Amino acid sequence: MKTMIFKHLPAAIARTDFADDFLWGVSTSSYQIEGAATLDGRVPSIWDTFCATPGKIRDGSSGDVACDHYHLWEQDLDLAQSMGLNAYRFSIAWPRIFNGVDAEPNALGLAFYSKLVDGMLARGLQPWCTLYHWDLPQYLEDQGGWANRATVDAYLRYVDAVSRHLGSRVKHWITHNEPWCTAMHGNWDGMHAPGNKSLPLALQVCHNVLLSHGRAVPLIRANSPDAQVGIALSLHPVKPASDSAADLAAVARHDALRNRWFLDPLYGRGYPEQALQLVGKDAPQIEAGDMAAIAVGMDFLGVNYYFPEVVKDAPQQYPLRTEIVHPAERERTAFGWEVAPQGLTELLARVARDYPIGPLYVTENGSTYDDQVSADGSIDDQARRDYLIRHLAAMRDAITAGGNIRGYFAWSLLDNFEWAEGYLRRFGLTYIDYATQRRTLKHSGQWYSAFLHGAQN
Repeated sequence: MKTMIFKHLPAAIARTDFADDFLWGVSTSSYQIEGAATLDGRVPSIWDTFCATPGKIRDGSSGDVACDHYHLWEQDLDLAQSMGLNAYRFSIAWPRIFNGVDAEPNALGLAFYSKLVDGMLARGLQPWCTLYHWDLPQYLEDQGGWANRATVDAYLRYVDAVSRHLGSRVKHWITHNEPWCTAMHGNWDGMHAPGNKSLPLALQVCHNVLLSHGRAVPLIRANSPDAQVGIALSLHPVKPASDSAADLAAVARHDALRNRWFLDPLYGRGYPEQALQLVGKDAPQIEAGDMAAIAVGMDFLGVNYYFPEVVKDAPQQYPLRTEIVHPAERERTAFGWEVAPQGLTELLARVARDYPIGPLYVTENGSTYDDQVSADGSIDDQARRDYLIRHLAAMRDAITAGGNIRGYFAWSLLDNFEWAEGYLRRFGLTYIDYATQRRTLKHSGQWYSAFLHGAQN
């Protein structure tokens, strides 16, 4: 790998600023990279259906091929190893494991993930397995999806099959990635699959997803001795648009549903009373024992951080009576997301202060910019490199302040299918030429590699 010399870095940082056993990884997800949509017994997911619906994906694309990781996984793991990573977060595609409610596990699907895990271990990459990253089998959606409590049972059967098969080799499990997106983007604003627009439906989906998490934790521990089990939440610092009393009150309302709706029940406090009052009759149906199950003890919490949310009082907006605003003077990525490294420090400190969380891992953090390929084939993505440096420095600040943060997973190893944005957004440390599937490590990825190999800046 060609050595890069980086100048004018926004923050001096070195790997030696962190513990020797700190985990350094990347995160990926099955539908976004695997492709092979109809091979070896895989059945359609809600994202296959959503992508086939005109107008849902900005560029009209799908994950049918994506990065063809299903065939190029060895190349991708070689890349991760060469970068100096010691951990790799991936997700299982549920539609590769079961093709029906009463079906037996698909041996070919299990075999793919078995060789993938073996490949990680052979390269010194600690496997971090996410069991659900949004690709619900369509046959379950046809029966009511996550709003149907029967899907909780189907999820447990799936978790049982996967954790039995991989549990002797995988010791770090994430039950769900970003339940907010599963529930709210999928069923409230309709931005994601399955594309519903119903608040009561979304809240019921959220409850059932959290319930499935709680019931899965002891099952995973039974099948994977000495396993560590947690969940990955998308969390946002919430800031007021002004110092007015109305906007300050809006922050509390917004936080109650955006962050505390997940954190409070996971740590035994039930749903926030303020949020329950806001949603009123749209609150989910809760059965006896549900909240105790959701509050099962976890071994860690995964925090996915991208940007803070700035809100103002908006009495007409049901149910939170808030509106997210986007101050024009803020630095932003190509996605329009605010670049706010200090938000990561604040978020990690807030979660550690307010909840008995134990170890924390930053399970996603990354940025999208409009990458340009130079004449020599290189990708000089200075903005993404600087974003990475500044957020690592912010994480170091949180650790210095006493935070029990054990690892960092950059989003993402590869450019990939970016959900409703299709292939219009690139988050990768590695550039994908989708026509040829050629992988090229961007300057941001080269910097991350140099950092992990001990280079000073």
